[in-house]
Amino acid sequence: MARYTGAVCRQCRREGLKLYLKGERCYTEKCSIDRRAYAPGQHGQRRRKASEYGIQLREKQKARRIYGVLEGQFRRYFQEADRRKGITGENLLQILESRLDNIVYRMGFALSRPEARQLVKHGHFAVNGKKVTIPSYQVRPGDEIAVRETSRNKGRFKELAELTQNQGTMEWLEVDRENLSGKVIRLPNRDEIDIPIAEHLIVELYSR
Repeated sequence: MARYTGAVCRQCRREGLKLYLKGERCYTEKCSIDRRAYAPGQHGQRRRKASEYGIQLREKQKARRIYGVLEGQFRRYFQEADRRKGITGENLLQILESRLDNIVYRMGFALSRPEARQLVKHGHFAVNGKKVTIPSYQVRPGDEIAVRETSRNKGRFKELAELTQNQGTMEWLEVDRENLSGKVIRLPNRDEIDIPIAEHLIVELYSR
């Protein structure tokens, strides 16, 4: 399956909630889900009773869309989560939260995960002093992430510094906004991951 290139607002409408895929626009009255709070398409306003499988599938699709992950990659993440000790659903969310593009977003160096993914691909970030251009790169506790010296004077990062100066920081991350850098202190606990996902439904789906 190729990367989705259609209108991202359709994804929010399909899931019935804001996935915050368009950054600033999601916080304004222009947000499409505020104007059309029903699924896209000709039959979007029909009410259908979802089956147990349908409910589980929607949770998986919702998680995939929030983090911008393809189907095959998401399945590999689940297999890795299942191999680890602990609760499989929580392990899965920790793996997703450990992606470099998500860390960049969580640190406030991008206004959305899609923007963070693009910035990483363009080589604006370094992990432990080395340039990384892979959005799915798994960041570990103790790793330091920073905007590269050659990118710090770019207008976009100056804008982001102003837009996020009053933004709170996740307790599992350490952020130095003045120097556009940060550090992963530890993996997040489930109650620190503020996404509306019922991960046990995803586990049930893959356990069929």
